[in-house]
Amino acid sequence: MDQHSDDHGADNRTRDNQGGGSQGVGRRAVMAGLVGGAAAAAASLQPVPAQAAAARRRTFVQVGCGSRARMFQDAIWGPHKATSRLAAICDTNPGRLAYAARRATEAGAPAPKTYLAADFARMLSDHRPDAVIVTTPDAFHVDYIVRALDAGIDVITEKPMTTDAAKAQAILDAVKRSGRHVRVTFNYRYAPFRTQVKEMLMAGEIGDVLSVDFTWLLNTVHGADYFRRWHSNKAISGGLMVHKATHHFDLVNWWLSDVPATVDAKGKRQFYTPETARRMGLSGPHQRCRTCPEKDKCNFYLDIAADPGLKALYVDNERYDGYFRDQCVWRPEISIEDTMNVIVGYEGGATLSYSLNAFNAWEGYHVAFNGTKGRLEHSVVEQAYVAGATMAQGASDEDAVTTRIVPLRGAPRPIKVRTGEGGHGGGDAVMLADLFDPAAPEDPLLRAADERAGACSILIGIAANQCFKTGKEVKIADLVTGLRRPDLPPMPSHSQPVPMPPRVVR
Repeated sequence: MDQHSDDHGADNRTRDNQGGGSQGVGRRAVMAGLVGGAAAAAASLQPVPAQAAAARRRTFVQVGCGSRARMFQDAIWGPHKATSRLAAICDTNPGRLAYAARRATEAGAPAPKTYLAADFARMLSDHRPDAVIVTTPDAFHVDYIVRALDAGIDVITEKPMTTDAAKAQAILDAVKRSGRHVRVTFNYRYAPFRTQVKEMLMAGEIGDVLSVDFTWLLNTVHGADYFRRWHSNKAISGGLMVHKATHHFDLVNWWLSDVPATVDAKGKRQFYTPETARRMGLSGPHQRCRTCPEKDKCNFYLDIAADPGLKALYVDNERYDGYFRDQCVWRPEISIEDTMNVIVGYEGGATLSYSLNAFNAWEGYHVAFNGTKGRLEHSVVEQAYVAGATMAQGASDEDAVTTRIVPLRGAPRPIKVRTGEGGHGGGDAVMLADLFDPAAPEDPLLRAADERAGACSILIGIAANQCFKTGKEVKIADLVTGLRRPDLPPMPSHSQPVPMPPRVVR
């Protein structure tokens, strides 16, 4: 099992101290070790010799060299090479380390020094980086986050921050004793159309929000992919409630500028099972697609060796750790759910009704906010693909987005959707600039997320997993201690005057 190669399907800055958030350490202060202070940031706007510019570059190291690692690597080796450098990388798999080093050279960047996972502490000592980028499988985030914090180094971690309450507590405790911080990369916040939704809610377009209906659908291409890889082991991924839904719960937390208080949920696995395979005419399940005797009959078959990206990352390196990236989606040992329903009560009084289904006919989501002045509806049909795979020729990664406002007793009003270019609806490039550009502007929407926001997100999924076992409601306050409210922008209050809707004429 490759314990340090993250293969996410879809995936902020340390906190900003502005807007209506709690008083805490500002973004520039938190990132002081990364940015070099306000003076350095101001100086960076002036023309300087190339040698001086290179000397001011921030130094990063990375642990975990799977597919998700490539987004950060490509940013540092590409658009942000003037301000950042990747000094070293660390993984359990020497083949993937060598592959990442080759990719650096091909990008025209110096190859990072490579370290095996056992030498993580030596990597920190050798390079004393400004930050550690953690892109390992989810359950192993905590070890590297805590060790980096205790070494006095800030952390940038891929979502989810970690997978259970004890691990979340360990991170919160390490932040408190070290004075350092964790940045959780919630790129979904940065997509222009989701930012637009936040702005409309903040502006009071539908008054104050009383409830949210949120449905997320994974299709049988992307959704099935979670059941092929390490994500299918709940002990490593936390299940889709943690690994995938952390994005969705964070969006609602941020959209509402609120934090969860209670969770009730039900979950089950009924589609990706041996029984379904037999109902579809298969005799399996089998171990993996590559050696499957029924590959010609199973339309869930993944030809992993046919894709250059997947082959280079996984097939070529199986001999080092025995990890198969194309495991059978019908295996009986899969321990994650494929159908989940959650009710979240928020401290501010709003209620979230959320569902996640991993075997749907299309990919995307529909969310509706019900407010005192009307309803905001926002839908996205995503062009999903297999994580880590090369985009097929002629395929599009653009999302089909619609947004509308429906006033109380009024005609629906379509909204011209704000769009962007690049991965995750245009959010990746914006987030990466926020991470790696010292001159990035302050953000009144507070899209950067630190360990507090990371915890508020995963604790909903962690609580849901507990509900699946016990059938009982869970209080977030019972899961961890010392969790402070994240910095969040101000929203319309539940006490301000509400306009009377028009009279209905019969």
